[in-house]
Amino acid sequence: MANNRSDGGLSSLMNAMDRVKRAPRQQITKALLASANDLADAQQHLAPKDTHALANSITVTGPGEVTPAYSQPGGSRVAGETEVIVTAGNADVRYAHFVEYGTADAEAQPFFWPALRLLRKRLQQRIDRAGRNAVRDAWNGKNV
Repeated sequence: MANNRSDGGLSSLMNAMDRVKRAPRQQITKALLASANDLADAQQHLAPKDTHALANSITVTGPGEVTPAYSQPGGSRVAGETEVIVTAGNADVRYAHFVEYGTADAEAQPFFWPALRLLRKRLQQRIDRAGRNAVRDAWNGKNV
């Protein structure tokens, strides 16, 4: 970037700050989706395979999409602009929370939260790295 002598480089600094503020969300969203898919794969692997219905109901919902009705945790809702949601259950499989936590008559068979605890650090590192790269690229004027 050329340094404008009349303002001591302030304009180039302000331009860089504006680029960082608008840092490409694509890089971060790609990392979020990759992490969510890894998490969903691990949860599907850990889910009981009696009928495969529960494992098949584990879904990744991307930004702006709607989670399945009756999904756990939280039921149907719209994911935010920079939010990716992994849910278990749907209109046909309404028992994900009973399997996860158990009932008075059935032992718990946790699959959802153990997968998250197992992968949390790796997933968070991927997302953090994508954020750092997006900010660095925006600061340097790449991928603007």
